Amino acid sequence: AQKQKQEVSFLWPYSGVISGVVSLYKETKDSTYLSLLEGRLLPGLDKYFDASRQPAAYQSYPVFAGHSDRFYDDNVWLALDFCSLYESTGNTTYLDKALLLYEFIYSGWDDKLGGGIYWCEQKKESKNTCSNAPSAVLCARLFTITGDSVYLHRAIDTYQWTKQHLLDPSDHVYWDNISLTDDISKHKYTYNSGQMIEAGVLLYRATRDTTFLRDAQQTAEGSFKHFASNRPTTDGEQLFYPSSPWFNTILFRGLKALYAEDGNEAYVSLMRDNAYYALNHSRDENGLFGNSWNKPSDNRFKWLLDNACMIELFSEFSSLNQK
Repeated sequence: AQKQKQEVSFLWPYSGVISGVVSLYKETKDSTYLSLLEGRLLPGLDKYFDASRQPAAYQSYPVFAGHSDRFYDDNVWLALDFCSLYESTGNTTYLDKALLLYEFIYSGWDDKLGGGIYWCEQKKESKNTCSNAPSAVLCARLFTITGDSVYLHRAIDTYQWTKQHLLDPSDHVYWDNISLTDDISKHKYTYNSGQMIEAGVLLYRATRDTTFLRDAQQTAEGSFKHFASNRPTTDGEQLFYPSSPWFNTILFRGLKALYAEDGNEAYVSLMRDNAYYALNHSRDENGLFGNSWNKPSDNRFKWLLDNACMIELFSEFSSLNQK
Protein backbone atom coordinates (compact mmCIF):
# COMPACT_ATOMS: atom_id res chain seq x y z
CA ALA A 1 0.00 0.00 0.00
CA GLN A 2 1.08 3.55 -0.67
CA LYS A 3 1.43 5.85 2.31
CA GLN A 4 1.11 8.96 0.16
CA LYS A 5 -1.76 9.87 -2.13
CA GLN A 6 0.30 10.15 -5.29
CA GLU A 7 0.01 7.30 -7.78
CA VAL A 8 3.71 6.75 -8.40
CA SER A 9 7.13 7.64 -7.06
CA PHE A 10 8.60 11.10 -7.18
CA LEU A 11 11.65 11.46 -9.40
CA TRP A 12 14.22 11.36 -6.61
CA PRO A 13 13.46 7.85 -5.29
CA TYR A 14 12.92 6.57 -8.84
CA SER A 15 16.34 7.84 -9.82
CA GLY A 16 17.81 5.94 -6.86
CA VAL A 17 16.66 2.69 -8.48
CA ILE A 18 18.35 3.74 -11.72
CA SER A 19 21.58 4.53 -9.86
CA GLY A 20 21.55 1.06 -8.34
CA VAL A 21 21.04 -0.76 -11.62
CA VAL A 22 23.58 1.45 -13.40
CA SER A 23 26.10 0.45 -10.74
CA LEU A 24 25.22 -3.23 -11.11
CA TYR A 25 25.81 -3.06 -14.85
CA LYS A 26 29.06 -1.15 -14.35
CA GLU A 27 30.35 -3.70 -11.86
CA THR A 28 29.17 -6.91 -13.56
CA LYS A 29 28.72 -6.09 -17.27
CA ASP A 30 25.74 -8.47 -17.05
CA SER A 31 23.45 -7.58 -19.96
CA THR A 32 20.42 -8.41 -17.80
CA TYR A 33 20.91 -5.10 -16.01
CA LEU A 34 21.34 -3.11 -19.20
CA SER A 35 18.17 -4.72 -20.55
CA LEU A 36 16.33 -3.76 -17.37
CA LEU A 37 17.51 -0.17 -17.75
CA GLU A 38 16.75 0.15 -21.44
CA GLY A 39 13.56 -1.89 -21.42
CA ARG A 40 11.87 -0.62 -18.28
CA LEU A 41 13.62 1.92 -16.08
CA LEU A 42 14.69 4.50 -18.65
CA PRO A 43 11.31 4.39 -20.46
CA GLY A 44 9.75 5.00 -17.05
CA LEU A 45 12.14 7.88 -16.47
CA ASP A 46 10.99 9.43 -19.74
CA LYS A 47 7.59 10.00 -18.10
CA TYR A 48 9.24 12.68 -15.94
CA PHE A 49 10.94 14.48 -18.85
CA ASP A 50 9.66 17.98 -19.49
CA ALA A 51 10.68 19.62 -22.77
CA SER A 52 7.86 22.17 -22.66
CA ARG A 53 10.03 24.37 -20.44
CA GLN A 54 13.51 25.14 -21.70
CA PRO A 55 16.18 24.10 -21.01
CA ALA A 56 14.58 20.66 -20.95
CA ALA A 57 14.95 18.60 -17.77
CA TYR A 58 13.28 16.06 -15.55
CA GLN A 59 10.54 17.30 -13.25
CA SER A 60 9.74 15.97 -9.82
CA TYR A 61 6.56 14.08 -10.81
CA PRO A 62 5.48 12.58 -14.15
CA VAL A 63 4.27 15.01 -16.77
CA PHE A 64 0.89 13.27 -17.03
CA ALA A 65 -0.01 15.16 -13.85
CA GLY A 66 0.98 18.54 -15.31
CA HIS A 67 3.95 20.71 -14.51
CA SER A 68 5.79 20.09 -11.25
CA ASP A 69 8.92 21.63 -9.77
CA ARG A 70 12.25 20.95 -11.42
CA PHE A 71 15.09 20.51 -8.96
CA TYR A 72 18.65 21.07 -10.05
CA ASP A 73 19.97 18.38 -7.72
CA ASP A 74 17.48 15.77 -8.98
CA ASN A 75 18.84 16.33 -12.46
CA VAL A 76 22.49 16.17 -11.38
CA TRP A 77 22.07 12.69 -9.91
CA LEU A 78 20.63 11.56 -13.24
CA ALA A 79 23.36 13.28 -15.25
CA LEU A 80 25.94 11.38 -13.19
CA ASP A 81 24.15 8.11 -13.94
CA PHE A 82 24.16 8.94 -17.65
CA CYS A 83 27.91 9.57 -17.45
CA SER A 84 28.35 6.14 -15.87
CA LEU A 85 26.16 4.53 -18.52
CA TYR A 86 28.18 6.16 -21.27
CA GLU A 87 31.43 4.96 -19.70
CA SER A 88 30.02 1.42 -19.37
CA THR A 89 28.46 1.16 -22.84
CA GLY A 90 30.17 3.67 -25.12
CA ASN A 91 26.69 4.67 -26.29
CA THR A 92 26.82 8.40 -27.03
CA THR A 93 23.07 8.69 -26.43
CA TYR A 94 23.86 8.64 -22.72
CA LEU A 95 26.60 11.24 -22.95
CA ASP A 96 24.24 13.45 -24.95
CA LYS A 97 21.66 13.13 -22.18
CA ALA A 98 24.24 14.06 -19.53
CA LEU A 99 25.23 17.11 -21.57
CA LEU A 100 21.59 18.13 -22.03
CA LEU A 101 21.07 17.99 -18.26
CA TYR A 102 24.31 19.91 -17.74
CA GLU A 103 22.75 22.79 -19.69
CA PHE A 104 19.71 22.78 -17.43
CA ILE A 105 21.79 22.51 -14.26
CA TYR A 106 23.98 25.48 -15.12
CA SER A 107 20.98 27.54 -16.14
CA GLY A 108 20.51 27.59 -12.36
CA TRP A 109 23.80 29.45 -11.82
CA ASP A 110 23.76 33.23 -11.55
CA ASP A 111 25.79 36.03 -9.99
CA LYS A 112 23.72 36.39 -6.83
CA LEU A 113 25.90 35.46 -3.84
CA GLY A 114 28.82 35.54 -6.25
CA GLY A 115 27.74 32.44 -8.14
CA GLY A 116 26.36 29.04 -7.25
CA ILE A 117 23.41 26.94 -8.40
CA TYR A 118 19.95 27.20 -6.88
CA TRP A 119 18.17 24.20 -5.41
CA CYS A 120 14.94 24.47 -7.41
CA GLU A 121 14.06 26.27 -10.62
CA GLN A 122 10.69 27.35 -9.22
CA LYS A 123 12.01 28.32 -5.76
CA LYS A 124 15.08 30.46 -6.31
CA GLU A 125 15.49 31.26 -2.64
CA SER A 126 18.63 29.34 -1.70
CA LYS A 127 21.79 27.87 -3.15
CA ASN A 128 22.45 24.46 -1.71
CA THR A 129 25.41 22.18 -1.26
CA CYS A 130 23.29 19.37 -2.71
CA SER A 131 22.97 21.17 -6.04
CA ASN A 132 26.52 22.54 -6.23
CA ALA A 133 28.73 19.75 -4.89
CA PRO A 134 27.43 17.05 -7.29
CA SER A 135 27.58 19.60 -10.12
CA ALA A 136 31.31 19.95 -9.43
CA VAL A 137 31.53 16.16 -9.62
CA LEU A 138 29.57 16.16 -12.87
CA CYS A 139 31.84 18.76 -14.47
CA ALA A 140 34.96 16.90 -13.36
CA ARG A 141 33.58 13.71 -14.89
CA LEU A 142 32.62 15.48 -18.12
CA PHE A 143 36.19 16.79 -18.30
CA THR A 144 37.52 13.25 -17.87
CA ILE A 145 35.18 11.95 -20.57
CA THR A 146 35.55 14.75 -23.13
CA GLY A 147 38.90 16.37 -22.35
CA ASP A 148 37.23 19.77 -22.75
CA SER A 149 38.83 22.18 -20.28
CA VAL A 150 35.60 24.21 -20.10
CA TYR A 151 34.24 21.51 -17.81
CA LEU A 152 37.36 21.47 -15.65
CA HIS A 153 37.22 25.23 -15.12
CA ARG A 154 33.54 25.04 -14.26
CA ALA A 155 34.18 22.17 -11.86
CA ILE A 156 36.80 24.23 -10.06
CA ASP A 157 34.60 27.34 -9.98
CA THR A 158 31.66 25.37 -8.56
CA TYR A 159 33.86 23.60 -6.03
CA GLN A 160 35.49 26.82 -4.84
CA TRP A 161 32.15 28.63 -4.58
CA THR A 162 30.73 25.83 -2.43
CA LYS A 163 33.82 25.65 -0.25
CA GLN A 164 33.85 29.42 0.26
CA HIS A 165 30.17 29.72 1.16
CA LEU A 166 29.14 26.44 2.79
CA LEU A 167 32.15 24.84 4.49
CA ASP A 168 32.18 24.86 8.29
CA PRO A 169 35.85 25.71 8.90
CA SER A 170 35.72 24.31 12.43
CA ASP A 171 35.33 20.68 11.31
CA HIS A 172 35.51 20.72 7.48
CA VAL A 173 31.94 19.40 7.21
CA TYR A 174 29.51 21.15 4.87
CA TRP A 175 26.41 23.12 5.80
CA ASP A 176 23.21 22.65 3.84
CA ASN A 177 22.46 25.92 2.04
CA ILE A 178 22.75 29.68 1.94
CA SER A 179 19.75 31.92 1.29
CA LEU A 180 19.75 34.95 -0.97
CA THR A 181 19.64 37.03 2.20
CA ASP A 182 22.98 35.47 3.24
CA ASP A 183 21.50 33.29 5.98
CA ILE A 184 23.26 29.93 6.23
CA SER A 185 21.23 26.84 7.11
CA LYS A 186 23.77 24.99 9.24
CA HIS A 187 22.17 21.56 9.11
CA LYS A 188 24.70 18.92 8.11
CA TYR A 189 23.92 15.86 6.01
CA THR A 190 26.28 13.09 4.99
CA TYR A 191 25.68 13.40 1.26
CA ASN A 192 26.69 17.04 1.05
CA SER A 193 30.13 16.37 2.46
CA GLY A 194 30.34 13.15 0.46
CA GLN A 195 29.98 14.95 -2.83
CA MET A 196 32.60 17.54 -1.89
CA ILE A 197 34.95 14.68 -0.99
CA GLU A 198 34.36 13.10 -4.39
CA ALA A 199 34.73 16.44 -6.17
CA GLY A 200 38.01 17.04 -4.36
CA VAL A 201 39.36 13.64 -5.37
CA LEU A 202 38.34 14.08 -9.01
CA LEU A 203 39.88 17.55 -9.15
CA TYR A 204 43.06 16.22 -7.58
CA ARG A 205 43.23 13.56 -10.29
CA ALA A 206 42.62 16.15 -12.99
CA THR A 207 45.08 18.78 -11.73
CA ARG A 208 47.44 16.94 -9.33
CA ASP A 209 46.93 19.90 -7.00
CA THR A 210 47.27 18.33 -3.56
CA THR A 211 45.07 21.03 -2.02
CA PHE A 212 42.04 19.19 -3.40
CA LEU A 213 43.18 15.88 -1.92
CA ARG A 214 43.87 17.48 1.44
CA ASP A 215 40.42 19.08 1.40
CA ALA A 216 38.86 15.67 0.72
CA GLN A 217 40.80 14.03 3.54
CA GLN A 218 39.87 16.76 6.01
CA THR A 219 36.18 16.53 5.11
CA ALA A 220 36.26 12.73 5.34
CA GLU A 221 37.82 12.91 8.79
CA GLY A 222 35.43 15.64 9.88
CA SER A 223 32.45 13.67 8.60
CA PHE A 224 33.56 10.55 10.44
CA LYS A 225 33.85 12.49 13.70
CA HIS A 226 30.63 14.45 13.19
CA PHE A 227 28.29 11.79 11.84
CA ALA A 228 29.39 8.41 13.24
CA SER A 229 28.01 7.61 16.69
CA ASN A 230 27.31 4.60 18.85
CA ARG A 231 23.84 3.12 18.48
CA PRO A 232 22.21 0.17 20.23
CA THR A 233 22.37 -3.23 18.54
CA THR A 234 21.14 -6.72 19.39
CA ASP A 235 24.25 -7.37 21.48
CA GLY A 236 25.33 -3.99 22.80
CA GLU A 237 26.19 -1.02 20.69
CA GLN A 238 28.14 -0.27 17.56
CA LEU A 239 29.36 2.73 15.58
CA PHE A 240 26.94 3.77 12.82
CA TYR A 241 26.54 6.52 10.30
CA PRO A 242 23.17 8.37 10.70
CA SER A 243 19.72 7.06 9.86
CA SER A 244 19.79 8.36 6.30
CA PRO A 245 20.62 5.46 3.96
CA TRP A 246 20.64 7.28 0.61
CA PHE A 247 22.60 10.21 2.03
CA ASN A 248 25.12 7.70 3.39
CA THR A 249 25.33 5.98 0.00
CA ILE A 250 26.25 9.29 -1.59
CA LEU A 251 28.82 9.85 1.16
CA PHE A 252 30.24 6.45 0.25
CA ARG A 253 30.79 7.59 -3.35
CA GLY A 254 33.23 10.14 -2.01
CA LEU A 255 34.79 7.83 0.55
CA LYS A 256 35.39 5.13 -2.06
CA ALA A 257 37.04 7.60 -4.42
CA LEU A 258 39.25 8.86 -1.59
CA TYR A 259 40.17 5.34 -0.50
CA ALA A 260 41.45 4.65 -4.02
CA GLU A 261 43.89 7.53 -3.54
CA ASP A 262 45.06 7.27 0.04
CA GLY A 263 44.26 3.69 1.11
CA ASN A 264 42.73 4.76 4.43
CA GLU A 265 40.30 1.96 5.20
CA ALA A 266 38.59 3.37 8.29
CA TYR A 267 35.74 5.25 6.64
CA VAL A 268 34.82 2.74 3.94
CA SER A 269 35.09 -0.14 6.41
CA LEU A 270 32.56 1.45 8.74
CA MET A 271 30.10 1.98 5.89
CA ARG A 272 30.50 -1.61 4.75
CA ASP A 273 30.09 -2.94 8.28
CA ASN A 274 26.98 -0.79 8.80
CA ALA A 275 25.38 -1.99 5.58
CA TYR A 276 26.02 -5.66 6.31
CA TYR A 277 24.68 -5.27 9.82
CA ALA A 278 21.54 -3.73 8.34
CA LEU A 279 21.26 -6.57 5.82
CA ASN A 280 21.35 -9.14 8.59
CA HIS A 281 19.51 -7.35 11.41
CA SER A 282 17.28 -4.48 10.28
CA ARG A 283 15.02 -5.76 7.48
CA ASP A 284 11.32 -6.50 7.90
CA GLU A 285 9.45 -9.70 7.07
CA ASN A 286 9.38 -8.65 3.41
CA GLY A 287 13.12 -8.11 3.31
CA LEU A 288 12.76 -4.32 3.16
CA PHE A 289 14.97 -1.79 4.91
CA GLY A 290 13.78 1.10 7.03
CA ASN A 291 15.87 4.20 7.54
CA SER A 292 17.77 2.87 10.57
CA TRP A 293 20.52 0.36 9.97
CA ASN A 294 21.01 -0.67 13.59
CA LYS A 295 17.48 -2.01 14.14
CA PRO A 296 14.27 -2.89 12.29
CA SER A 297 11.90 -0.01 11.62
CA ASP A 298 8.57 0.12 13.43
CA ASN A 299 7.09 1.96 10.46
CA ARG A 300 4.77 -0.18 8.36
CA PHE A 301 5.65 1.85 5.26
CA LYS A 302 9.12 1.55 3.76
CA TRP A 303 10.50 4.20 1.44
CA LEU A 304 11.65 3.26 -2.04
CA LEU A 305 14.83 5.34 -1.71
CA ASP A 306 15.91 3.70 1.56
CA ASN A 307 15.89 0.39 -0.31
CA ALA A 308 17.02 1.44 -3.78
CA CYS A 309 20.22 2.96 -2.41
CA MET A 310 21.24 -0.38 -0.91
CA ILE A 311 21.47 -1.81 -4.43
CA GLU A 312 24.12 0.77 -5.28
CA LEU A 313 25.90 0.43 -1.95
CA PHE A 314 26.35 -3.34 -2.08
CA SER A 315 27.22 -3.19 -5.78
CA GLU A 316 29.94 -0.63 -5.09
CA PHE A 317 31.38 -2.74 -2.25
CA SER A 318 32.21 -5.41 -4.83
CA SER A 319 35.06 -3.35 -6.30
CA LEU A 320 36.31 -1.81 -3.09
CA ASN A 321 39.49 -3.94 -3.17
CA GLN A 322 40.17 -3.63 0.52
CA LYS A 323 43.45 -5.06 1.70
